Amino acid sequence: MMIHALSTYLQRYFTERLGTQMKASPNTIMSYRDTFRLLLRYAADQRKKEPTALQIADIDAELVADFLTDLENTRGNGARSRNARLAAIRSFFKYVAVNEPQLLHHCQRVLAMPAKRHVKRAIDYLDREEIEAVIAAPDLSTWHGRRDRAILVLTLQTGLRVTELITLTCGNIGLGSGAHVHCMGKGRKERATPIRKDSIKLLREWMAERKGQMDDPLFISNRGTGLSRDAVEGIVRRHVETASETCQSLRSKRVTPHVLRHSAAMQLLHGGVDRTVIALWLGHESVETTQMYIHADMKMKEKAIAKTRPVETKHGRYRPSDKLLAFLEAL
Repeated sequence: MMIHALSTYLQRYFTERLGTQMKASPNTIMSYRDTFRLLLRYAADQRKKEPTALQIADIDAELVADFLTDLENTRGNGARSRNARLAAIRSFFKYVAVNEPQLLHHCQRVLAMPAKRHVKRAIDYLDREEIEAVIAAPDLSTWHGRRDRAILVLTLQTGLRVTELITLTCGNIGLGSGAHVHCMGKGRKERATPIRKDSIKLLREWMAERKGQMDDPLFISNRGTGLSRDAVEGIVRRHVETASETCQSLRSKRVTPHVLRHSAAMQLLHGGVDRTVIALWLGHESVETTQMYIHADMKMKEKAIAKTRPVETKHGRYRPSDKLLAFLEAL
């Protein structure tokens, strides 16, 4: 029987497949790396081998299923985390199946493993009053306050993801004719999003104060370095807490940077923007992803029910109120 060392394929998968061919984002690579660190430790314990001695055949569908169950039982992972781990494992076995046909049947058994069903929560978002309260929260008399307001306004208007926001450079902002922000989105897809006049004014003032070069981070810490995800989450949390003093509805909401992204999408939806355009605006892979905003939009549902007729109401019949209309109806 031919030996297929797991270490050989796994190293090639991360360097060739993820790094070179797919050009996966650092977040994706780290997520997949963490999955395989956990899987290798579990497999080594179950097979009584060192991780470097494991073979592809040692990681079969039964072991993967037991591993996912162990994650839920010992680490308290929910269905979403479990499915994310499974997605990483499936991606690796797709790579192995293509590059080693002899292992196709072995890989197919792992690839056939279903994701676990889970309850899909309605998305959280801010209404107009809450958005205005959050934007007004930063203290503009301080450098941090002016930076934070620029961050909040830009995120709430463009719907940028956190990773997209913290990787922006000064050169990614165009404030001339056709003002826009250019970013590298999920899946290495570039997109340009237009910005409004109020955002243009705010960003022009911030960039004049920032005095950065084209390749410098747009938003920086007090040490002059780019912001981290945790830093942006802290900024949002701090200003939402301040805003909740004047806007009580914020007290019952857990607001994260991604909630600001959802809020931008809902503002577009309430403005009558087609969901295809919203998908392009947010950098969604599929228009179907944008469907969740329609499900969450209570205003749209209220408009729909307003057009319905109560059960006990008798059927009416249209009768023209004008002789000319009656003539046209009779044609």
